[in-house]
Parts: sequence; structure tokens; C-alpha cells
Amino acid sequence: MMKREFDSTSLAQAADFLLSDYLRLSPNEEVLLTADLCTDMTAVLAVAQAARVHGAKVCILTIPQLPYQGKLADPHLTEAVSAGLKSCDVWVDFTFPYISGSAAHAEALSQGRMRSVNILDLGADGLIRLFGDLDFDRLFSVQTRLDSFIAAAEGKRCRVVNDQGTDVTFVLGKPKAGKLRRQSVPGTTSPPGSTVMIPDPASVKGKVVVNAVFHEWYARLDEPLTIDVDGPIRSVAGGGSHRKVFEAALRRASAGGLGSIIHFSHGFHPRARFTGKSFNEDIRVRGSDAIGFGTPWWEEGGGENHPDAVCIEHSVYVDEVLVIDHGVLIVPDELSEADEILARS
Repeated sequence: MMKREFDSTSLAQAADFLLSDYLRLSPNEEVLLTADLCTDMTAVLAVAQAARVHGAKVCILTIPQLPYQGKLADPHLTEAVSAGLKSCDVWVDFTFPYISGSAAHAEALSQGRMRSVNILDLGADGLIRLFGDLDFDRLFSVQTRLDSFIAAAEGKRCRVVNDQGTDVTFVLGKPKAGKLRRQSVPGTTSPPGSTVMIPDPASVKGKVVVNAVFHEWYARLDEPLTIDVDGPIRSVAGGGSHRKVFEAALRRASAGGLGSIIHFSHGFHPRARFTGKSFNEDIRVRGSDAIGFGTPWWEEGGGENHPDAVCIEHSVYVDEVLVIDHGVLIVPDELSEADEILARS
């Protein structure tokens, strides 16, 4: 018999931590778990059991797997999904492609009641690695400092490179809000262990070489894919059979052409592992960069419908100062030290 990567005790512990600590679940709250027909139901049932232990009311809503995520999922979502999102206190989404970013999600957020987290394709083993036996206060010490460091660099020029040929520059735009240690207020979050870098899309120039893509599904690439960018995306090369699928995803997510790059990121979760099976975990591996493509959400036709790709072991310069060296934080000193302590924990 093949050995499982997790045990039931570890999974129960991670599910309990997710709900009781991270999402601040209270007795009698309404909990909605959304899954699709390809979801790892072991993880879903563990979270459902944890919710019941804490005295919450639980509903598991399973739908066919969506062909696309976000706004592109709108035609495929039923009224039951929309009603469920508007009627819950806590929502944990296991669908992939995902519901977040859809009209149903936006409408639920406007009610000011729901707090949620995107677990997506983590599965049981990924849930354990990201939410299991880990010093979350130490993790969030790095998360908060790194989010603040990137926010303070707004307007500065960045350069991202790696040994596979990535070499791209951009000006940092207005930052996204940093992650909260606990999701105790209405809103949607994603697992910690990654900070987002928002570029001015028109300033992005160069090329990125990626090792995995999320277009209609998530796939590790046998042949790296190269994207040339000069403001808009100019061309896509390599990627084997995934290139055409990726190009189609770019066009769907753009008002015209291939769109542009709308985010970079830096992963630093010490337990995350690059398996090529979970997009949500792979982008949190130390030195992984989740690169988002399409049209920015503030422009016509934009939204949470963009394809993503994963660039590994990047180095990042801010105003020509090397901040991340092959995935390892080295500047500023106090953040580098905190990151090293976290990596050894």
C-alpha cells in the first residue's frame, strides 16, 4: 500500500486551526464549504468535522468542476451557490477553478457578513503543510514586515530574474492590503506565506520564463514557457502543448490582445512544497513567484478571471538593491533574520 503524505490526526489539527484560530469560528455560526466533483473530499470532510466540533452549523455544497474561475464562472454558477454565499458567516472554498471573483462572490461580500478563505486545490496534505504544526505568529511576523516593505516601495523600479532566463523590470504600483493574522472581519483572504507585488502594467518590460501554468487547469510544464512583455504581452513561446491553451486563456481575460502582467509575488512559507499538483501551494514555496496575466481589475473587462503562472527561485532587485537572492530574503537585515528563523522552525 502506498504511504499517504498525511495522517488523520495532523489533518484534524490543521482543519481545527484553520477554523478556530485563523477564521475565528464561533458556535452556531453558519459555515459553507464549497467543493467540486474533482475536490479532495478528505480535506472538506475534515474541515466540516472541525466546524461541528466547535458547534457551528455546516453545509457542504458540491458543484461540477467550473471550466473557468472568477467572473468567467458566472454563467456556470447556480442561484443556490449565490444564495449560500449570502447566507453564511464563514465560507471555505475548495473549488478549482475557483468561485472567488465571481458576481456571486462580489454580491456576498457586499452584504458585509461573510469572512472566507480560498483553500482551492490544496488537498489534505497541502492543508496540513500550510495550516498544520507551525508557529503562525512567527510566520505573520515575516508576512507583515514583507507586506509593509513592498508597500513602502511604491513607485520604485523592480527587477525580477532567475537562472532560467527570466529578466523583467517594472515600477511598483499601489499595493494591495496586507494579510491579517486572523480573518476576524468580513472579507476574503488566501493562505499566508506569499506577498503580492503589483506593477504598473504599462511599465513591465522584458521576459518571464515559467515552469507551471494555471489556464483552464493547473499543470507543471515539461518545457518552460516564455512570455515577452513590453507594456502589453507581445508573444508567448515554448510550453509544449500548453502554449495554445495559455494563449486562449490570456485572450479570454483581456479586453483585447494578450493583455498584460497584473501581479508578481514572493513565496516564503517554510512548509510549502513544489509538487506541480497544487497551484495554491506551489506559489507559496520559498522563492516561487505567482505571475498573473490579463487585464487589471480596475480596467474595463478586468477582474478575477486571469490566468497565472509560476516562476521559480527568483531574485528581486528594488532600485538596484538585491532584496531576494534565489528565493532567499537578504534585505533588510531584520526581515532577512526573521525569514531565516522561520525557515528553520
